[in-house]
Amino acid sequence: MIDPFGRSVSYLRVSVTDRCDLRCVYCMAEDMSFLPKADILSLEELERLCTAFVRKGVRRIRLTGGEPLVRRNIMTLVDGLGRLLQTGQLDELTLTSNGTQLAKYADGLAKAGVRRINISLDTLDADKFAAVTRWGRLDQVLEGIMAAKRAGLAIKINTVALRGVNDTEYDRLMEWCGQHGFDLCLIETMPMGEIHADRMEQYLPLSDVRAGLARHWTLTDTDYRTGGPARYMQVAETGRRVGFITPMTHNFCESCNRVRITCTGTLFMCLGQDDAVDLRAPLRSSEADINLDQAIDQAIARKPKGHDFIIDRQTGPAVSRHMSVTGG
Repeated sequence: MIDPFGRSVSYLRVSVTDRCDLRCVYCMAEDMSFLPKADILSLEELERLCTAFVRKGVRRIRLTGGEPLVRRNIMTLVDGLGRLLQTGQLDELTLTSNGTQLAKYADGLAKAGVRRINISLDTLDADKFAAVTRWGRLDQVLEGIMAAKRAGLAIKINTVALRGVNDTEYDRLMEWCGQHGFDLCLIETMPMGEIHADRMEQYLPLSDVRAGLARHWTLTDTDYRTGGPARYMQVAETGRRVGFITPMTHNFCESCNRVRITCTGTLFMCLGQDDAVDLRAPLRSSEADINLDQAIDQAIARKPKGHDFIIDRQTGPAVSRHMSVTGG
């Protein structure tokens, strides 16, 4: 699949649910209204959608949410997609998780063929963690992270940079990740969805964070890529990598190779644009995939050049939907 700007689309992110067992302050409002179950694709339908994209050239799939592991019977989908790894139709199956359910699922994920996982962790301070997630328990997440480590999964810790919240912790997180053999990825907060908070107060440019880290760590540019938007540097003191995702200070769209499907079967060609295509109707219109394939082709032909993120008090969020709807 080639978009209008010559970029090959080989990476699919699939939100299996909009629900989450946390309410992180930069992601959701505390009183979120979630989709009714009747609107959600079945796991069988999600697998059929993924298979259609693999048939059209997707080589990597990432399962996201909300929190994907709160979806009932989620391992049915993971195991089904894992069979595409075994046949060589798919190169990689990965997952983004908040870690709360990993103690239960880590071994099963590894058995299905998942080799690496991204885990969201914004602070190592238990009180701050409870405040950022609104009701999360740090010890539960750390238990899940260590279960994933024991299962042999390569782990990347995703940390959203939040001014006045965790901006004194990046050195500590870097050291902790080094001790456990994890990579660290820092992310600028994105203006998506109404969260009843001022993102101008939350926003911290990663150029400032990187300059601060460089005072204590030896950072070297690297061409390492995982298929996502992060730009990585090698950390000499730990032997690990630190990545930076900068949708605000550095638009990463020139190399975009991905599209996103929501749990309702809505295909978003860009995280930061509202244009979308309904794949649920063609999926359900026939047991054959002719209509579905045509809808996918038409969507890829509309993939935009890039997003238009801006954080502004007057205009509100750049995109009205919450991050949990699209899956990051």
